[in-house]
Amino acid sequence: MTPDELSAAITACLIAAVDAGDLAVPAGTIPNQVRVERPKSREHGDWATSIALQLAKPAGLPPRKVAEILSTRLAEIAGVAKVDIAGPGFLNITVEAAAAGALAKHIVETGKDYGVNDALAGHVINMEFVSANPTGPLHLAHTRWAAVGDSIARVLAASGAQVTKEYYVNDAGSQMNNFGASVLASIQGKPTPEGGYPGRYIDDLAATVLTDHPDVRELTDEAALPVVRAAAYQAQMADIRETLADFGVEFDVYFTEQDLHNGAIEAAVERLRAQGHVFDQDGAVWLRTTDFGDDKDRVLIRANGEPTYFAADAAYYLSKKDRGFTEKIYLLGADHHGYIGRLKAIAACAGDDPDVNIEVLIGQMVSVNGARLSKRAGNIVELRDLLNWLGADALRYSLGRSPANSPMSLEPEVLQKNTNENPVFYVQYAHARTSAVSRNAAAASVQRTAFDAGALNHASESELLAQLGAYPSVVADAARFREPHRVARHLEVISGSYHRWYDSCRVTPVGDAEITDVNRTRLWLNDATGQVLANGLGLLGVSAPERM
Repeated sequence: MTPDELSAAITACLIAAVDAGDLAVPAGTIPNQVRVERPKSREHGDWATSIALQLAKPAGLPPRKVAEILSTRLAEIAGVAKVDIAGPGFLNITVEAAAAGALAKHIVETGKDYGVNDALAGHVINMEFVSANPTGPLHLAHTRWAAVGDSIARVLAASGAQVTKEYYVNDAGSQMNNFGASVLASIQGKPTPEGGYPGRYIDDLAATVLTDHPDVRELTDEAALPVVRAAAYQAQMADIRETLADFGVEFDVYFTEQDLHNGAIEAAVERLRAQGHVFDQDGAVWLRTTDFGDDKDRVLIRANGEPTYFAADAAYYLSKKDRGFTEKIYLLGADHHGYIGRLKAIAACAGDDPDVNIEVLIGQMVSVNGARLSKRAGNIVELRDLLNWLGADALRYSLGRSPANSPMSLEPEVLQKNTNENPVFYVQYAHARTSAVSRNAAAASVQRTAFDAGALNHASESELLAQLGAYPSVVADAARFREPHRVARHLEVISGSYHRWYDSCRVTPVGDAEITDVNRTRLWLNDATGQVLANGLGLLGVSAPERM
């Protein structure tokens, strides 16, 4: 019995109880999909649901009474062996061995869609992350935001949300002039100007610019600067995109700040003024963000007529709103805590609900033991160097298996080991082992031509099936809490269960022994495990090798 089948059975029991007059709840109270999940202890059954607690208030009954009404009907469902009521009204459900084993066939037949759910169906989300300044290469901090942000977007999409991954390019302001001046100075053989960007990568950009614009040396500084700045900017963004692609991160939208300086900021100020939150003081234009919890009001337009970065933030938020994104998620670095209040205030000033329409996630710092500073940038650890050193899979998995709001340190000596001590190796090896078992089965003429769910009755099979069955709820929780590390940790649990099953149960018969339906059914379970591991690794942006 699959989680979806059990959920549907509980819903049917609820409807039957209402039709029979045993339960009186308002129309629309019964959910379309009742949530079922694996209890923490297998002693409490195979599945658990809190639906009785959810319906107690609208039904006007104690939770345990609702649970009693449901348990009587659930116990009569085919495949259900036992229903217990625990605590204030939790329903713990034990299914028959054959019903439990049926999950293996369901997973194989569902394939890549196993774990996909509709918990967030209807949610239209803009997910902005990384957004590094285009004045230098991506570095270690960006690495974590890229890995975690991309995985969050993947689990959101797997839970039914419509997600757009967006990179905000800060390509306006004095920093771009300083960047262009640094590259121009390199072209001219001059030292880095004050406030400029040092590093060998500037010399590399200068060489690229010269290749495309060989006559730039003949121009005056005033004429050369915009040419150099634009060309260096394009070259640096190309490097950023290529590095992200090598890291397995693709963005749907690259939104440039320059686009906001073509009337969008002024239009945004007037829209906010119409909302009643803009005021003029001391020659400047302000947004009254203190009305919505910010620690102080914010300047939008300075007295000299120049817009602030905050004005660009406001215009950018309105752009997301205008593009139809009802939910906007920002993943910011550890030094951006102060942005939470002001961003939520912008949402409120724009007429949105800051508790619904905007979400700001703060990621903490990451360090790498023994990492060397970039030879090109000089004072940072470059993402490209990390990729060359550790590989994309090790980086993606390691960064994805820890909560983003906790500081962490990567241990290269562990990540380079081909042992169970290395978490990514442990999970990938489990997948490779399922592939090897499939190949060996094919060589021994064991095929999935028959399936006897009741044959999966070994203790290790029950354990493995339980963990495979829990996977969809883990994905849903990872999306709901924006915590893809839940997927990684569960894959490690599945891998452990699989390795124990591998040691206890054979798929191929010994020697010339006859091939039976037990062998064939175990092949279904083996392949189901491989499918779940591949699905979960895919959500983390990590490959699922067939050989290691």
